[in-house]
Amino acid sequence: MYTIDVDFEVYKQLTVRRATEHVTYNDVIRELLGLAQSAPAPSAAQGNGQSPGDWVAKGVRFPVGTDFRANYKGQVHTARVESGALVLSNGKRFDSPSAAAVSITGSAVNGWRFWECRAPGKSSWQSIESLRK
Repeated sequence: MYTIDVDFEVYKQLTVRRATEHVTYNDVIRELLGLAQSAPAPSAAQGNGQSPGDWVAKGVRFPVGTDFRANYKGQVHTARVESGALVLSNGKRFDSPSAAAVSITGSAVNGWRFWECRAPGKSSWQSIESLRK
């Protein structure tokens, strides 16, 4: 294990990009550098009717194929749930809605307020914040 020194602003930005406490700073840096992530551990919830490709964030399950959209500075940004992650239209994968939102805005933003989603087979969109418990 190696140690690197970073200033407080860098530390804050790395922390914002952590989806959960299970995402390490190393995971965040690997994502920013475009390096492959290690394979996630299988979810115990997959035996409860979830598809292996579903994405779970902060206890909210988004089925494979769920569409996401956000309007930022007059431009609509889109993403979709694929293979257990939120994948932006440019192909970048994220483990949290906030990390995906930060990649678009370039600054700290609450992804739960930023995105809305449409589940597969549904026609209406809803704020993902409304899905949290």
